[in-house]
Amino acid sequence: MEFIASQDAFWQKSNKDRTTTLKRISAIKSIQERWARVQKLHQEIVSAIELLELEEDKELTQEVEQHLKAVNKTIKHFELNHLLGGPQDQCDAILTINPGAGGTESMDWASMLLRMYRRWGDDNADKVTVLDFQAGEEAGIKSVTLGIEGEYIYGKLKTEVGIHRLVRLSPFDTNKRRHTSFASVFVYADIEDEIDIIINEGDLRIDTFRSSGAGGQHVNVTDSAIRITHVPTGIVVQCQNERSQHKNKATAMKMLKASLFRLEEEKRQAEKDEMNSQKKDISWGSQVRSYILHPYQMVKDHRTGCETSDTAGVLDGQLNPFIEASLSHSATGKST
Repeated sequence: MEFIASQDAFWQKSNKDRTTTLKRISAIKSIQERWARVQKLHQEIVSAIELLELEEDKELTQEVEQHLKAVNKTIKHFELNHLLGGPQDQCDAILTINPGAGGTESMDWASMLLRMYRRWGDDNADKVTVLDFQAGEEAGIKSVTLGIEGEYIYGKLKTEVGIHRLVRLSPFDTNKRRHTSFASVFVYADIEDEIDIIINEGDLRIDTFRSSGAGGQHVNVTDSAIRITHVPTGIVVQCQNERSQHKNKATAMKMLKASLFRLEEEKRQAEKDEMNSQKKDISWGSQVRSYILHPYQMVKDHRTGCETSDTAGVLDGQLNPFIEASLSHSATGKST
């Protein structure tokens, strides 16, 4: 395929065709590089074991253990990617978090989810960018939108869509009572280069405003932030990440295209099974995962039954067991 990409005729093709081919080349090269690393580690492990058979060495034993962990992690990666065969699974992702009813409690919970996904991105993505951030009045966030780039990122994060429920002793309650909070997570495939979405400029209302989040000296100086409302659907997107109004508008349009594509996908799915699980209320009975911090420690996914008592680890970004269980459940129809 690299030979094809080197030909002049290749660059005469549409942007969509070129992008698809280049992404396939990148994905294949990534697999080849990982496999070459596994083979190299395997050879190093075999050599080290042969030396250990002759003489015990504490440092060499630790080195073998580290190599085995690296091999296991890479194999897990192969297994996970094997479950990702959807048409947009290889895309980057746009992830939004919104608190449910409950004021400061839910806004603080939304900020905890933001930290969780950023930590997950540190280990599993190439880049995480805050595209839009709306802070709460007292604490937490009103809403946040992240752009997350990397291999099969959308395919993995699409399993996070839904309502996330937190039960804990409230840090905002002077009586230290137990509170339940809700926040919604939506994930869209970044499909700007993959699928042509035609947007009528007459259907858009574009507003400018001053950035309100952290970002340096340029914040609150110029009206560089952009809010775009797609009037026919009511979809609203906004971006304040860049200094340039032009760049913010380009990013917001990309977010709008992803939202419109996701809306069309949901409509098609709703026609097939007469249900649209992504649009449930942010309230009781609709949660996909519960995070219990009191009176005991547990995180449980209600779709797959996957659970753990390591709540601190999960909130620190260790989501892959839940992602793997959800992908496996989708592929086989069985909980792990």
